[in-house]
Amino acid sequence: MQALRNLHTLWLLLLLGLSGRAFKLDILKVNSEPREGDLRLSGSESASEGRVEVYHDGKWGTVCDDGWDLSEAQVVCRQLNFPGAKSVVVGKQYPQAPERIWLDDISCQGTESQLVSCGFKGWGKTDCSHKEDVGVICETDNNNSTISNSTYSLDHSISLSEDLGRIFDSGTGCDFLITLQSLTGNKEADGSPEKMKTIICAHKMILSLFPNFNTSSDMTSITVDISMQCQPYFTSFVRYFYTHKIDVTFSSALCLHQMASKFKVKYLMEDIGRLFSKIIPEDASYVSQGSLYQYAVETGDLVLEENCIQFLAWNYRNLTNSQAWTNLPSKLLQALLTRSDLVVPDEYFVLQTVESWITKNSNSISLETQAKLLSFIRFPMIPAERLYDIESSSPLYKTHVNVYRDGVLKAYQFNVLLFSNLLSNPKFNKENDEYKPRTYTAAPWSTNVYSPVKNSPYPVQRQYQRYNQRGSYGRYGYNQPTQPSFTATKSFVTPLHNSLLFQGNTTSWEADLFSTQQQCSWRGVACESAPAVRLRQSYYSPNSQILFRNRLLLMCQDKYVCQVQGFKGDLAYISTNDSQALAYPCPNNRYTYMVVVRPEYI
Repeated sequence: MQALRNLHTLWLLLLLGLSGRAFKLDILKVNSEPREGDLRLSGSESASEGRVEVYHDGKWGTVCDDGWDLSEAQVVCRQLNFPGAKSVVVGKQYPQAPERIWLDDISCQGTESQLVSCGFKGWGKTDCSHKEDVGVICETDNNNSTISNSTYSLDHSISLSEDLGRIFDSGTGCDFLITLQSLTGNKEADGSPEKMKTIICAHKMILSLFPNFNTSSDMTSITVDISMQCQPYFTSFVRYFYTHKIDVTFSSALCLHQMASKFKVKYLMEDIGRLFSKIIPEDASYVSQGSLYQYAVETGDLVLEENCIQFLAWNYRNLTNSQAWTNLPSKLLQALLTRSDLVVPDEYFVLQTVESWITKNSNSISLETQAKLLSFIRFPMIPAERLYDIESSSPLYKTHVNVYRDGVLKAYQFNVLLFSNLLSNPKFNKENDEYKPRTYTAAPWSTNVYSPVKNSPYPVQRQYQRYNQRGSYGRYGYNQPTQPSFTATKSFVTPLHNSLLFQGNTTSWEADLFSTQQQCSWRGVACESAPAVRLRQSYYSPNSQILFRNRLLLMCQDKYVCQVQGFKGDLAYISTNDSQALAYPCPNNRYTYMVVVRPEYI
């Protein structure tokens, strides 16, 4: 009965009978010009699956499945910046195939960097039909992967009936046409860009609630220019107007956010924006994080921009080992190099990775840009034993000799002069970032403290079983405590400071992980909440010029850093997914805890 009432209401709205002209809206039509030999996957909602298409002579075309196995699929997936291939898809009828079949009888070794580097008959030489178009399914994770392409359901419906969604699905009484246009990358016979069109039939009175659709009284249709990669998600976006419900995945999030932003659907845009923190860790190839960063810069979304930069800074080492590293935009690399929360083994590692990036991109970036990137290296923070090797081992030393000499000179001064002597030099600025540490994880500056959870996959270096020594006097005599507390504890030693002057002065540290507040009490520690980590100096040689700004790192499943936080006194309180306080989520709260000692001159 309720369904009939909803249908009746909609029909009453539609009977207002509106006719008129069409309206055109350009949206999301940022399509980088394809180049000869480029690949794309089409015909699937998943970004990692689809029909293989190759760009040649100004047109996209398909590839015949003759002779295909994982060797060819691996080349395709790597060229598209996926970790690898899961499988080859043959016999599947993907929709809307291009006219041409460009390649047949492909033969790859599996090590080629591009599909067109493999052997094939010749461009357009084939005896296949489109029924033999090959598809692939690419991996979206590897040994360093995080979580899968999860689906997040957003529900803003309150009491809105799902019946309206079924009306949209059926097309009953639709009176407003939405024509989607997408540039295919091909050229028409007259040389104009070829466009693929899809028509969605909707209901004018539903869309009239959203002014940016421009459904005025004389409108009966609208044309929307949309990118090929976003076109599969537009139907779900329109259906949201009927139900106020939508499922968002890693593949669809960016497109849906763009659509919501353009059409001023505030709540949808904001909720998808909040989902980005959950979605960012999902791509172990780190390609999508770079795309999100570029999108944030283009749209002026400073929150999303910071979100992307922070995750990449915390996981810089994984980034440098990923497929996205070589193609990282220079502005994004510069933004990372300015940060003190960059999590790296040491500063020499930063120098090596920047040199590697510059070397691989030397043909596309100017010498000025190269020098600017090298200027962000904190030479005084490079371990003293590495400074001597820089001139002979650095591939860019001769090209940027002034940058290196200036940096190494500052480093030598920092390591052999007292800080008070440096302050007397008018060229020395103690507030300069190059004299401050990043978050260095190499020995001796950090240690892991694992959670002693039952059946935990992580080992515990040392466990201390501690009983409440006080006990209590009950009615029938002295009662021994019945539950022991297991506290993970790790002791380690660091220099007082990373300057060479202090290498002989050491300080001892003890890190304790308290899983419950009861454990804190048994150790005589007043914890505001649990779990908590305490990092205290068991031996300290005082120095009024040195202040420790230590950090606690939460590693999710030993795969990515999901949280970096400071200590309040000698305690750091650990957030969990349940409290919604983690910067990035971690499935099942499976953490590894790392403490990092960070001495600074003050």
